Amino acid sequence: MKAVAYYQPLAIDHPEALLDLELPAPQPGPRDLLVEVRAISVNPVDTKIRSRVQPPASEAGVLGWDVAGVVREVGEAVTLFRPGDRVWYAGALDRPGANSELHVVDERLVGRMPHSLAFAQAAALPLTAITAWELLFDRLAVPAGKRPDARTLLVVGAAGGVGSILVQLARRLTGLTVIGTASRPETQAWVLAQGAHQVIDHRQPLAQELARIGLPQVDLVASLNATEHHFPALVEVIAPQGKLALIDDPAQLDVGLLKRKSVSLHWEFMYTRSMFQTPDMIAQHRLLTDVAALVDDGVLRTTVAEHFGRVDAANLRRAHALLESGKSRGKIVLEGF
Repeated sequence: MKAVAYYQPLAIDHPEALLDLELPAPQPGPRDLLVEVRAISVNPVDTKIRSRVQPPASEAGVLGWDVAGVVREVGEAVTLFRPGDRVWYAGALDRPGANSELHVVDERLVGRMPHSLAFAQAAALPLTAITAWELLFDRLAVPAGKRPDARTLLVVGAAGGVGSILVQLARRLTGLTVIGTASRPETQAWVLAQGAHQVIDHRQPLAQELARIGLPQVDLVASLNATEHHFPALVEVIAPQGKLALIDDPAQLDVGLLKRKSVSLHWEFMYTRSMFQTPDMIAQHRLLTDVAALVDDGVLRTTVAEHFGRVDAANLRRAHALLESGKSRGKIVLEGF
C-alpha cells in the first residue's frame, strides 16, 4: 500500500523528513476494522512525533491520527460496523498512524461519519472534537444544555483545530459566555465565525484585554497552546475556585500559584483511553456518534481551513511546515492517494 512515513526525526525542510513509501497492508485483529483511508487531517501531534520520536531500527514511522474512510474488513469480534460503512476516527497513538491507503483501528474508537459531510470535511473533526468534548464536558464538567450559566470560558488559542470546535461546542451546547483569543485579524474573524461572543488578543496582557471588553475575570480556562508563557496571566485573571484545563506540553508550571484561589488544574489527553485500554474506551465511539448527529443537524460544522490536495510526502511536508509556523487556523486536510 502507499504510505507517507519517516525513518528518523528531521526538520521539516529536510527532503527526507517525510517520504513516499510502499508498505505491507496491515491485518485487523479481533476487534479491529481495516479501513480504506479516503481523507486525513494533520495535527500538532504529528509534527511533535516526527521531530522528536525515533522509529524502531529499520522501521518506518507512519503518522496521522485523523481519518475519514470506508470499512473494508472487520475482525472476528467486531459488532459495531460492517464492510462498506463510512467511518471517522482519531485512532490510537501507540499504533501506526493513518497516512496510508489502509489502516487498522479498534472499533471502540470509531464512529459513523456524518451523512452531510464529504470525506475531506469529515477528516478535519475527529481528534479535535474528541479533545474539545472531553475537555469541556469531562474535565471541566460543564453541564451540556442551553440552560442559563453565568460563567465565562476563556479559550486560549481559539483559532486552532481544537479551539475551533471547542468554541462551537461551548457556544451551541452550553450557556457559557465564550471568549476566544487570537492575534491576527483573519484568525480573530475565524474565531468569531465559530461562535465566540468576544475575541481578545493574546499578544497583549490578558487582564488588560479582558478589562477592555468589561470582564474583570473568567471562571473557566481552556489553555490550548503556550500555556507556560500565559500561565502567570491566567492565574491573575481566573476567578477564585475556577478551573483551568490544558492540552499542550509545558516544560514546567508553578502550580502552587493556583493554591490561593483554590483553582483546580485539569489535563486533557484524548489518547488516554486507548493507551491504557480503559473500561470506558467505547466512550469515544459514542462521542463521535453524537458529534456526527450534531453535524447532520446543523449544530456543528466542519473546521476545514486548508485543503492541501492528495496524501503524499510533499503535501504533508507543506502541512507540517504550516502547523509549525504557528500561523495556521482551523484544520488542514488531504484527500486521496
